[in-house]
Amino acid sequence: MLDVTRAQIKLTKAAYQNRARAAVILLRLDIDGPPHQNPGGEVVPCPHLHVYDLFSTFEAFMQTWLKDKTTLREVNGSWVEITTPFLDRHNDALQIYARAENGGYVLTDDSYTIHDLEASGCNLNTEKRQDLLNMTLKGFGVRMNNEALEVHASPENFPARKHNLIQAILAVNDLFYLAQPVVESLFFEDVIAWLDASDIRYTPKVKFTGISGFDHLFDFVIPKSASKHPERIVQAINRPTRDTAEAFIYKWSDTREVRPPASKAYAVLNDIEQTISGGVLDAFRNYQIRPVPWSQRAEVVTELAA
Repeated sequence: MLDVTRAQIKLTKAAYQNRARAAVILLRLDIDGPPHQNPGGEVVPCPHLHVYDLFSTFEAFMQTWLKDKTTLREVNGSWVEITTPFLDRHNDALQIYARAENGGYVLTDDSYTIHDLEASGCNLNTEKRQDLLNMTLKGFGVRMNNEALEVHASPENFPARKHNLIQAILAVNDLFYLAQPVVESLFFEDVIAWLDASDIRYTPKVKFTGISGFDHLFDFVIPKSASKHPERIVQAINRPTRDTAEAFIYKWSDTREVRPPASKAYAVLNDIEQTISGGVLDAFRNYQIRPVPWSQRAEVVTELAA
């Protein structure tokens, strides 16, 4: 959208603003107005162009949203219950607990994630699933304390460590939300078997730091090949819903700026148990992520194996 505004009778004075949707200003051109002083002290006369950092605007919005939607409550004297705006698979607000310890903090889910999965009929006692669980947690720097997911934080890295714990809880939920009567095999294991059978080389569970400073864990990274094919990031999504799509879109958007310019992203989507909505597929395409329904995985073997 393009706005043309005049705030005074002086007809030559105008501001031209290019906006995304209705709220975020991208560019602003000032004509015949007063000079502006930049933060460094430089005085810029009119006409001049303001170029707004869209990511900084988005980051400020996210920080405000997280702050406004997060509530704290003291429980059992020494623990603080943190209710976050993130939703678990029951559409309930995700809760974690924090306590001061040895000059820092310990954060935990109080065993909720593992107990909830077990109560839903998901058996995590097989060796392969235990290995996968441990590999996922290590990618976020989270450890198991009995059955609780736990991290330790200092006052300086508390926000980042809290973020890692929340992302680990969401990742474990998405990875293991399956009961044997419903799904015969773990989707992640199926993707590994397909990559191996297709002779596609990959590195599993790779963590990159995005431009926000937060770490993001990706399921597979296929390195750049000698035949000049770029780096390819592949994410296996067992439940292709709006929430899981938004989560991967955010990870990729935050990370792509620090990856090689030609890097590509693929979302391998489980369409065996449910139909994938067109809105989810369009959302991936709008952010330059190629959606790959599991039933159509043969179409990308050549470009992933190259």
